[in-house]
Amino acid sequence: MLANLRKIVLALLAMTLLTGLAGCGQSTTGSKAQTTGGELTGKITISGAWALYPMMVRWGEEFQKVHPGVQFDISAGGAGKGMTDALAGAVDIGMVSRAIMPEEEAKGAFWVPVVKDAVFVSVNEKNPVWEDLHAKGLTKEAFIGIYITGEITTWGQAVGRPEVTDPIHVYTRSDACGAAETWAKYLDKKQEDLKGIAVYGDPGLLDAVIKDPLGIGFNNLNYLFDLSTGLPVAGARAASIDANGNNLADPEELCDTKDQAVAAVASGNYPSPPARDENLVTNGKAVEGSLAKMFILWILADGQKFVDEAGYIALPQEQMNAVLKKLE
Repeated sequence: MLANLRKIVLALLAMTLLTGLAGCGQSTTGSKAQTTGGELTGKITISGAWALYPMMVRWGEEFQKVHPGVQFDISAGGAGKGMTDALAGAVDIGMVSRAIMPEEEAKGAFWVPVVKDAVFVSVNEKNPVWEDLHAKGLTKEAFIGIYITGEITTWGQAVGRPEVTDPIHVYTRSDACGAAETWAKYLDKKQEDLKGIAVYGDPGLLDAVIKDPLGIGFNNLNYLFDLSTGLPVAGARAASIDANGNNLADPEELCDTKDQAVAAVASGNYPSPPARDENLVTNGKAVEGSLAKMFILWILADGQKFVDEAGYIALPQEQMNAVLKKLE
């Protein structure tokens, strides 16, 4: 079945490539494909979500191995920037790591999911109640008390040990981003409702927590986990979400390693949100003849082989079928 799916994607890609090389059709978005000496050439500009940035860089590198004449300009800056840049025509593709809003679609945003990812709770490895956090996790209600109402102010309160009076230092994101919006949505609010010291970018937020034994933050999988070791980045730990509220971090809820975190998301044991789709956005539907569409179709075919090793989660086949239908 997967082989058949890949054939469908490659057929769409071939059709797009042939149309582009023939000079037929005018793309509503993206640079028009050109050839030099029979080789595909041009430039693809991409900006947006920190969450998808590492995967996009890898995809760009692998695409260039096949089409060395194609250049990439890829930058992070948050999902909000990706959406704004795409709608303004400042880039060919925007990376948006959150649900697309109806008002954005009304402005011309055309989007497709390409992988799944999740936001994880980050704490310092020297957290004063780490053993409790690891054994029990934290419930949604506890996170609401920390991030929304401010009713939970100490680590002792968070884990039910009133004798522990160390304060919780709450960190959030300063940039409009998918991670913060997704985390806030899990808490039934919006990004602007999140309390805490605002820090720019995924790397900045993680760095703040690593430097602060009393800190708590939230990070995308590829920033919290070191993909070479499969463990959290040195100085950090991933606190589990007690999704079923049984006051235990069940084995399927643990996120001690990247593999555990991915398995929790893939199996549905991790809440959604903060598990979510990673989307690519263009200003209007990218039609045949654009480098943008060629690249997106390649991502959905050959690009999927790099998803797992890069620390992401592939789309379920049913969802992939819907994506291909949308791109026809």
